[in-house]
Amino acid sequence: QVQLVESGGGLVQAGGSLRLSCTASGRTISTANMGWFRRAPGKEREFVAALSWSGSRTTYADSMKGRFSISRDNAKTTVYLQMNSLKPEDTAVYYCGAKWGATAQAMAVLWQWYDYWGQGTQVTVSS
Repeated sequence: QVQLVESGGGLVQAGGSLRLSCTASGRTISTANMGWFRRAPGKEREFVAALSWSGSRTTYADSMKGRFSISRDNAKTTVYLQMNSLKPEDTAVYYCGAKWGATAQAMAVLWQWYDYWGQGTQVTVSS
């Protein structure tokens, strides 16, 4: 059984940084397409970033480009989301998703595409 666990969230001032981690058990994520999404109070789940199974392609939402970075440590079965220059509007619960056996990267921005999800980690950015 695959389980994803996010960690690294917390309270940070605007302009600060956080690094979120997503650890997988039950299956290696070295061959998984990985994505980060977030949900702010009263809003729909929103795409943040995605990393292809090969590691050759990253995709970011426009508002995150240049501030966020997704990466994977295959040895530790962990995917990271480095978040810099945080803004109050980045406040949300952040979720990681995983999908194996797919190459249609155009779908990676859709939360419905992913097969497994973590429970989320809260990020709060104060002004």
